Amino acid sequence: MTNRPSDGPLRSDTPAAAYDALLADVLPQARSQRSWEPSDGQLPALFVSHGAPPTLDDRPWLDALFAWGQSMPKPRAIAVISAHWENAPIAISGSEAGTPLYYDFGGFHPRYYTLTYPTPDATDLAHRVAGTLAGSGPVHQFTDRGLDHGAFIPLLAMYPAADVPVIQVSMPSLDPEALLALGQRLRGLREEGILVIGSGYLTHSFAVLRNPGLAGYTEAFDEWATDAIARGDIDALADYRAKAPGASIAHPTADHYVPLLLTLGAADYPATATSAIERFYHGNSIRSFSIN
Repeated sequence: MTNRPSDGPLRSDTPAAAYDALLADVLPQARSQRSWEPSDGQLPALFVSHGAPPTLDDRPWLDALFAWGQSMPKPRAIAVISAHWENAPIAISGSEAGTPLYYDFGGFHPRYYTLTYPTPDATDLAHRVAGTLAGSGPVHQFTDRGLDHGAFIPLLAMYPAADVPVIQVSMPSLDPEALLALGQRLRGLREEGILVIGSGYLTHSFAVLRNPGLAGYTEAFDEWATDAIARGDIDALADYRAKAPGASIAHPTADHYVPLLLTLGAADYPATATSAIERFYHGNSIRSFSIN
């Protein structure tokens, strides 16, 4: 049984204090992380439950994300597909160094709107990804759109030195098959030391925040999805509305679920999935996967 307690704060008297403490503790280690080399072989595909800005107030969550990043060689670059950007045809974010973050959230403490993540120029990565996706139609670049919180919140902890080029790729739709296909197109990037990340939330229920008595539904969904991935049952995962218990509670909308299909498409062997993070946060599963 997965750990159920909601053991993280939704608000903090000192916003992002846990993140500040993480930086003070780990920045030298992050800067000295060994970089990926071809002899390391392909990187895994990741699914990360990204959290909202209060993730930065939860030191255990931040520590788990940092340890996950450290468990792999530092990637040459990162391509993120976030629950918070749906655009068709497929688009990519601004790639120039210093592109401002996209603060796609409201109602939080002003500190969260001053966060920065000054990653290096990602022009080469943008060209590489655009070339990979060219066969599926035109690829537009939103030069003034930076990373949204589905990308930068987890990366602030995973790669806090901000020394890896990053771009974000839009979801062409919320159709699971479309995300599987997009993942398959990006799969080859992993052989080049480029980390492919689907960023969503294994369960994303505001109902369980209001009524903790509904936690059984999100727990049942978490167990079902973990088991289906372990069996490599991609068909069931794509048909989650019909197959998964508690789907209407765990995911009233598809946006935070379908990035998991992107990750599965980018992986070679879905049944190799391991849970890098396994925990519940205020009734929702923040389980995150690494898949070869």
